[in-house]
Amino acid sequence: MGRLDGKVIVLSAAAQGIGRAAAIAFAKEGAQVTATDINGEKLRELEGVEGIRTKVVDVTKKDQVEALAKEHDRIDVLFNVAGFVHHGTILDCEEADWDFTMNVNVRSMYLMCKAFLPKMLAKKSGNIINMASVASSIKGVVNRCVYSTSKAAVIGLTKSIAADFIDQGIRCNCVCPGTVDTPSLRGRIQAQPNPEQVLLTLTYLFSQS
Repeated sequence: MGRLDGKVIVLSAAAQGIGRAAAIAFAKEGAQVTATDINGEKLRELEGVEGIRTKVVDVTKKDQVEALAKEHDRIDVLFNVAGFVHHGTILDCEEADWDFTMNVNVRSMYLMCKAFLPKMLAKKSGNIINMASVASSIKGVVNRCVYSTSKAAVIGLTKSIAADFIDQGIRCNCVCPGTVDTPSLRGRIQAQPNPEQVLLTLTYLFSQS
């Protein structure tokens, strides 16, 4: 018997990194997991895991999010993981970078919460988890201007939903991790002029924490 037996969980960005790890962990505890991502090829790697159903969904697209919600009669946990990390100061951030980041990091969570929250309210129970970051309103981080701004917005969105619906049995929290060794991080390291030095520096910092 798992601690989440019978629970219905939907999460985004499940093809790799934190989303993938969370999907597998939820399933191991007995939950019925709908794991979504835009990367269908990577997502298929989860199809053999008991308890996980995969579906390719672009959570920035309202029609796709609403169609996903209609497939679920009920939901216990919504975990919004999808995000994008832009590197640079405000001077390096073009309008297209700003719009893309806000769309992926904030608007997607707005769409998902709005689509699934009514199902939670119907049974007066539910848990929404939004992925934020220490790079947000918590801490200023070098070369993370629009990313930090978007994650600060996620914290604000989370607090708003929590305050509005706590009396109706809904919990809404955000996770604010620091640097995590994921494929996304590895990709950003490889994009640097000196990836080996960056990796050594991060390894040292991790060892000191």
